[in-house]
Amino acid sequence: MISALKPKVIGIDSFFDCKEGKTDSLSCPLAYDTLSNLILANAITEAGNVVLVTKLLQSSGLIRKYGDSDLYDSLERTDSLVRGDAIEGYASLNTGASHQEDLKMCRSFNPRMVLQNGDTLNAFSVQVAMLYDSTKAMKFLERGKSLEVINYRGNVPDIYQASAPEFANRYTYLEWYQPFDTTSFLHEIITDRIVLLGFMGENLDDTSWDDKFITPLNKNFAGKTRPDMYGVVVHANIISMILGDDYIDELAKWQEYAIAILICYFNIILFYYINQKIPIWFDGLSVLLQLVQIVVFTFIMIYALKWFNFKLNLTVTLLAIALVGTCFEVYFNLVKVLIGRFQRRFTKAASEVLTTQNSEISNLNP
Repeated sequence: MISALKPKVIGIDSFFDCKEGKTDSLSCPLAYDTLSNLILANAITEAGNVVLVTKLLQSSGLIRKYGDSDLYDSLERTDSLVRGDAIEGYASLNTGASHQEDLKMCRSFNPRMVLQNGDTLNAFSVQVAMLYDSTKAMKFLERGKSLEVINYRGNVPDIYQASAPEFANRYTYLEWYQPFDTTSFLHEIITDRIVLLGFMGENLDDTSWDDKFITPLNKNFAGKTRPDMYGVVVHANIISMILGDDYIDELAKWQEYAIAILICYFNIILFYYINQKIPIWFDGLSVLLQLVQIVVFTFIMIYALKWFNFKLNLTVTLLAIALVGTCFEVYFNLVKVLIGRFQRRFTKAASEVLTTQNSEISNLNP
């Protein structure tokens, strides 16, 4: 029904397989519904523009060898009878969660991954974008980044308003039965567009957290909150970012540390000048300067992301600013004093030894 409306790409964020290899009729009725499998396989083949998901897996041998790592050697895939020659991409996202039931926070994803056998795989969202506009997808991949920050654009309507209201209604969604309604304006919604099929709860009132993530669009991102975005909508945001050339750039780790060192060095020079010229004002001025810098750099971080899509991570710099004043005082009021005392004691001892040696030499001379 959907393919008849001629969407440019259909992405299916769901598996049609038997979980954990269980093929009995109770655990996996799908394995025995041959007719439905053939109908679905035929629909995927005839559409010709379908992308299916896979899931990156680790074998028990790989886990024993490398432990908890980002190395993978196998895939969960839709059953071969159903998938045929359909294009595939892994749907795995970076969340830090160990289990599906855990609270999952998603801010980034891996555009490409290399399996232990050397095979290079593209992410599901990258494959969908590739099928829609290969030029823009290749431009994105040519950035060569193993981890990309997701530039979230919006969400589907959420009656619980977990996402901030201004981000709702960014993407059009349909209930499973709506494509069968011939009186609706489906052509305007589907024709020549990307259609993603995936789990979004049993209905709009569903409070399930299955395949649902906390994203930066959440109203309470920094505190206790509920997940605000389904996985299929996360993929929609990634696809929008790729096709809109609207990426988020960020500093390399060495650049973060270099900025922190330079700012710290500047503060040391400034504090030294204040301590030498107006020592009576040092305590008040040093604290004031630290507070001003922390506020200014925090605003720079926020607006660099808002205006320039640049994730300016100055966490190390802010930590250096917060500690530099105290460290400066500790050095000049304690460490430097102790070093001075040690040097004087060493100089005195060396002088006494030298005096004794000179006296002995004088006694030896007639």
